[in-house]
Amino acid sequence: MFDPAKFTLFLLASVLLILTPGPAVLYIVTRSISQGRLAGLASVAGVGLGNLTHAIFAALGLSAILATSATLFSVLKYAGALYLIVFGIRKFMSKPMTVETLSFQVERLRAVFWQGYAVGTLNPKTALFFLAFLPQFVAKGAGYVDPWLQMLVMGCVFVVMAILSDGLYALMSGTLAPWLRRSSVLKHEKYISGVVYCGLGVATAAGGK
Repeated sequence: MFDPAKFTLFLLASVLLILTPGPAVLYIVTRSISQGRLAGLASVAGVGLGNLTHAIFAALGLSAILATSATLFSVLKYAGALYLIVFGIRKFMSKPMTVETLSFQVERLRAVFWQGYAVGTLNPKTALFFLAFLPQFVAKGAGYVDPWLQMLVMGCVFVVMAILSDGLYALMSGTLAPWLRRSSVLKHEKYISGVVYCGLGVATAAGGK
């Protein structure tokens, strides 16, 4: 059994993070524009597997820490919150992303898939979400399922939501390529991401035990 209120907040936070442009989205969009929708979908599959890797390790590792030491878990939480805020500030100071600055050679779909997996596993946005933010939505006490199972289920829900969102990016990016080149959305991505990361950091630090 899950806490309905916490699970609802988790869904809202997931939507906010997924819709925030980042390295994975830019990779998928650029690959789809450069090589077509099929390559874009192969990238989505690779990124999705990378996200699932984060979900599994977070569920097993963080639940073990939570069961072993509440103090260590608090240290991890505040360290993650601080890193989220620092990462957000660095996003504000970074150069804007553009589609034109990236280009890919045509490669086999297998290579595209594994490149997507590397992008997913090395994506700091996803890593920080699972390590610093996901545990805040775990309900503890009698009547609730084990924390590791709650985190695994929520992690899998996040992965599915991200795959659906990324899939839409892959399918639509080819059609919207001219608009993306003219649009200022990617140029302002660093401000959007900076606000989201700093907000998640503050929410993580203020989250309940």
